[in-house]
Amino acid sequence: MSIQVSKASRSFPAATFRCFLLLIVICGAFADHALAAPADAPEAPGLKPILDYISSAWDTLTRSMTNCESFVDPKMKVAPLLYLPAGYAEPAEVQKLAVDCNVRVEHLPVEIHRLGEIDTAKIQPHGLLYLENKYVVPGGRFNEMYGWDSYFIVRGLLRAERVELARGMVDNFFFEIEHYGAMLNANRTYYLTRSQPPFLSSMFVDVYQAAQKNGRPDKAWLERAYADLNKDYEMWTREPHLAGQTGLSRYYDFGDGPPAEAVQDESGFYRKVAQYFFLHPAQADDYVLETKPGSNQLGSNQAVSTPPVAGMPYSLQVCDVPLTMARAECEKARQFKLSADYYKGDRSMRESGFDVSFRFGPFGAATHHYAPVCLNSLLYKTEKDLEQISLWLGHGDDAKKWNQRAEGRKKLITHYLWSGEQGLFFDFNFQTNRMSKYQYASTFYPLWAGLATPEQAKAVVGNLKVFERPGGIPMSTEETGTQWDLPYGWGNIEMVAIDGLRRYGYNADADRVSYEFLSTVAESFRRDGNIREKYNVVTKSSEAHVELGYEMNVVGFGWTNAAFLELLHGLPKDMVERLEKEQDQPLPAAK
Repeated sequence: MSIQVSKASRSFPAATFRCFLLLIVICGAFADHALAAPADAPEAPGLKPILDYISSAWDTLTRSMTNCESFVDPKMKVAPLLYLPAGYAEPAEVQKLAVDCNVRVEHLPVEIHRLGEIDTAKIQPHGLLYLENKYVVPGGRFNEMYGWDSYFIVRGLLRAERVELARGMVDNFFFEIEHYGAMLNANRTYYLTRSQPPFLSSMFVDVYQAAQKNGRPDKAWLERAYADLNKDYEMWTREPHLAGQTGLSRYYDFGDGPPAEAVQDESGFYRKVAQYFFLHPAQADDYVLETKPGSNQLGSNQAVSTPPVAGMPYSLQVCDVPLTMARAECEKARQFKLSADYYKGDRSMRESGFDVSFRFGPFGAATHHYAPVCLNSLLYKTEKDLEQISLWLGHGDDAKKWNQRAEGRKKLITHYLWSGEQGLFFDFNFQTNRMSKYQYASTFYPLWAGLATPEQAKAVVGNLKVFERPGGIPMSTEETGTQWDLPYGWGNIEMVAIDGLRRYGYNADADRVSYEFLSTVAESFRRDGNIREKYNVVTKSSEAHVELGYEMNVVGFGWTNAAFLELLHGLPKDMVERLEKEQDQPLPAAK
């Protein structure tokens, strides 16, 4: 405010003029005070509570070989046991934890160079596998360092500027490759039969670039990465991980029969599987076979060529429905078991990470018969990453080799896995020589990896409406009662899909889907103060009515925490502000 004093006003007494000015100042101050919030009014929290939760979770979910909590296995009722690689010198901190945590320490019976070299059933009791560095676990029943979870967790750690912790996790995976034969599903002995989706090269490249922003290239780390990534890649590109004659790869667990952790932790699951196949014989595909009571031998009516059986026996008995007080008449009970081929598919489904879904047939039973779009997109990305690492190392000839492999895989993916008619990527059953028709969120992987042509990406984005729901992108368009199908959305796959949309310039779609999922997670957090592994994107809630497979919705949760940070970072400022204001509104009625 400016005040002009006329010549006439100069005739006022000085004291009168000072009072006049004081009155103006007081009135102005009173007006400002009337417009401002009371000094003791609390600020609206906005996103601060959920961001504080995520920030603290990186530490509460961190495990190490000096942390007694690391040895607890909610999936197994066994005493704490740590296994070191065969012939590996026992570190001093391990000797100390044996006393501090009452942990038994043993060495694996043999050196492991490749998956499948050791029969995990002979490692009794099961225990934790040693790793050199700290790592972040997903949470809840998942109290180990998981393969594909860790890629998304590392993305979150880098966003939180926890570079050293992220680098330590990458080095742990190199340790697994060098001492346990591959990047494992997770570091427990019962996981020594399988890997998980190969995100490791992406993990390394992201951490390497973050670590080198303020430093010089670390050639020794590049060389270690090149050797270990190449070894892990070779596992996926030789038998038994080859998808028939397609030139593509498949998921394949080296173990047989029901996996130990599923038998102990997923009570009644295989009984439900057997019941489903009893009631849907057209889909059973010889997965349920009659056996002689008390043995693993097939009944006399089974052909000699029928595959063997495994697991627990189940009985089937047909009885009349009693309409009176009289005793119901029944046929003699017959005994059945699930086939060994079913369990191979079940185990391979677990290597895929998508356990359980009907994507590869009911309960994923035919997983090992498919060339999956997710796995082959990841191997294309691995080939491109190894091309880049070769260039960083100055190995031009190697870079050309990796580029040729990537281009060859891209052509095979288009040939076998792309449907121009549907405008989506699908999996390919190399046994029946048919492309799947199961619409699945893995269709976004080729966009994430950068292998889709602009025309393919446009077609996939044109089909976004097929998937999109109020809370984001669900895994499929089929509601099967399993957690990796409709109506569930998962933070890691939201990240893959949204990264893919942004890579091809579809930012408006990416912003919209990001907001849908972020608001779902944030609203659920306001209700119970937790972040969970999956969300119902139809009802925009954390309700989980999973009927088949493990039924809980685990709290933690590593990759959802990371997804929240990453998706929030990608949103335009005005949408972030809108999301913040949304958190300060009264909660809508629970759905």
